[in-house]
Amino acid sequence: MNKDITIVLLSHKSTNLILKFISEIYNKYKIIIIENSEDLILKKKIEDKYPKILIKFIKNNGYGSSVNYASKLIKTKYFLISNPDVSGINEENINKFIYAAKKLNNNFSALGPRFVNADPKSHKQSDANLEIAEIKFISGSCMFFQKEKFDAIGGFDENFFLYFEESDFCMRSFKKNKNYQINTIEVLHEVGTSVFTKNEHEKEKLKELCSWHFIWSKFYFYKKHYGFLVSIIYFVPIIIRILFKIILFTLKREEKKIKKYKTRWSGLISSIKNQTSYKRID
Repeated sequence: MNKDITIVLLSHKSTNLILKFISEIYNKYKIIIIENSEDLILKKKIEDKYPKILIKFIKNNGYGSSVNYASKLIKTKYFLISNPDVSGINEENINKFIYAAKKLNNNFSALGPRFVNADPKSHKQSDANLEIAEIKFISGSCMFFQKEKFDAIGGFDENFFLYFEESDFCMRSFKKNKNYQINTIEVLHEVGTSVFTKNEHEKEKLKELCSWHFIWSKFYFYKKHYGFLVSIIYFVPIIIRILFKIILFTLKREEKKIKKYKTRWSGLISSIKNQTSYKRID
């Protein structure tokens, strides 16, 4: 078993993906599963078939909180955080992360892989021709850290529940050590498949939750790094657009769209008022 690195998987109703993920790397690396949906089926399957894996049940306080909790359990020099819906995290690619870290003489804050299916409009990546390329922001779905530097940076800001927590970490960490994309490590992120539910009502609730937190986190991120006034100025067009949509769809009596934009308005106003990212699925 490799003694340099721990693999941390963040799970929320992700039993099948988790089991598929660990099947290739079990007994090769230390593995920690952070489960925040009280999935007792997953717990039993792990204990029965993969007894060397540490699984911890914690309250769902968001991605950053889960990573920070996991970091306190890690004894190895490095650790890799991954969502279970990222494929390509195999022995070869994990070892490439360690090789890149050593090649950089451990002078980095975070490393990330290359995503083969990323939308170039929303997910900026480095020059694919470079083996190791400096990059400002790394996707939170797969991040490699050196434990000592992660702790020195202060981990993730737990005020974020969903979205922008990795951007905030990268923004803070970039001032101390650069972040890098390892382009020889190619992974596929099947976005939105890590949470399994057949319940249409629950799917709608999940979409509403994501919409609320996206805009809450975006304003909080801008306010934290650029100040309140600059953030308000930046968000003026967004505020106007949301209010216009609420009025428009109210006149047209389109209830679903009214609810959609009222959800965004609620998230934005909560962030402007400095309220916590409190929204959860009932």
